[in-house]
Amino acid sequence: MLYQRSSQLFADAEKVIPGGVNSPVRAFKGVGGTPIFAKSAKGAYLYDEDGNRLIDYINSWGPMILGHAFPPVVDAVIEKAKNGTSFGMPTEIETKIAQLAISMVPNIDKIRFVNSGTEACMSAIRLARGYTKRDKIIKFAGCYHGHSDSFLIQAGSGASTFGTPNSPGVTQGTAKDTLLANYNDLENVKALFEANKNEIAAIIIEPVAGNMGCVPPSDGFLQSLRQLCDEHNTLFIFDEVMTGFRLAKGGAQELYNVKADIVCFGKVIGGGLPVGAFAARNEIMNYLAPLGPVYQAGTLSGNPLAMAAGLAMLETLNNNPEIFNHLEEKTLYLHKGIQKVLTNNNILFTINRVGSMISVHFDANPVVDFQTAKNGDNEIFKKFFHGLLNEGIYIAPSAYETWFICDVLTYEDLDFTINAINKVAKTL
Repeated sequence: MLYQRSSQLFADAEKVIPGGVNSPVRAFKGVGGTPIFAKSAKGAYLYDEDGNRLIDYINSWGPMILGHAFPPVVDAVIEKAKNGTSFGMPTEIETKIAQLAISMVPNIDKIRFVNSGTEACMSAIRLARGYTKRDKIIKFAGCYHGHSDSFLIQAGSGASTFGTPNSPGVTQGTAKDTLLANYNDLENVKALFEANKNEIAAIIIEPVAGNMGCVPPSDGFLQSLRQLCDEHNTLFIFDEVMTGFRLAKGGAQELYNVKADIVCFGKVIGGGLPVGAFAARNEIMNYLAPLGPVYQAGTLSGNPLAMAAGLAMLETLNNNPEIFNHLEEKTLYLHKGIQKVLTNNNILFTINRVGSMISVHFDANPVVDFQTAKNGDNEIFKKFFHGLLNEGIYIAPSAYETWFICDVLTYEDLDFTINAINKVAKTL
């Protein structure tokens, strides 16, 4: 495929936008080459500025469960825009989508809308600290919760080692309150509690990790974390920006039957428009201003366009629960197909899958945390990525991102993808 137009657009963008992109992973640094510039999308397909059609396995990093330009979402946004795009005042539709979300998700009484997943997670941590009157949090290596200072932390070895910031601009003062744990390592988390007694406000986790590839929780891991939080009067925060309304109507809480104290949402809840939200039971949410002392605000929070898109999306998912079965069936079909062709081509690999999230790791050993995810052969992944791109298939330009399946993908699309992977595998 030719990408002359994309190459020129990227050269123009680099002159006025840092790195030519407004989010770093788009820059293709992890795979080499020049980013593809999208022109439009419909259903399961992207169309780039050079006129190429690509089967899309990113789906705007998750929210396009029903495909791009899903007509009810598009129609809802158009109609709402005719009445104005932002008011900075309450609107009825905010209450409607709040009522629907609360009815779909277990263990939440109230929800507040914000403008991104980053903002949702940042606000959830502030709320947890204010509610518990403690400063420290536990996060897991390889879990991404947005680019708020508290989350851009890397830690040394040892249970009681304080985190050190791995991005300039994050202060040591912020870093010392973030404790880093290993995903799926319960003993590591127990040691952190032991070394920081009565100081930990919250554990925050992606219940299914999506930022080191797809990495599921081991059996009993989430349940054991819930028990630890109960024992230590610590809040348990689920970052469901990826998993919420995708793995089940009630997200990972429903799928794994685990109660979270605070749940963070993004992406899906706005039908693909910029949005986020965080939710909890009454006594926690009532700690927020204007009812309580923890301040959080946003001029564009509850933006009517995002609310209209999100309401159309959630109503469709709520009224058609069979969609989740379709998604899982298609993802399993893809899993089996990839497994067969990679095995037949003597490629070392591991496939992780939960619901409609799936990733291919080029290492034969189990991928259970960030360290094992890093063991994959990135040189093979780069060839794999560009090989698929040349075949008309777009996956995330990073070995550390999950693929997302959308409901409008046909089995013909999946067969085309499997055949393309077979072609590429012969060249690896």
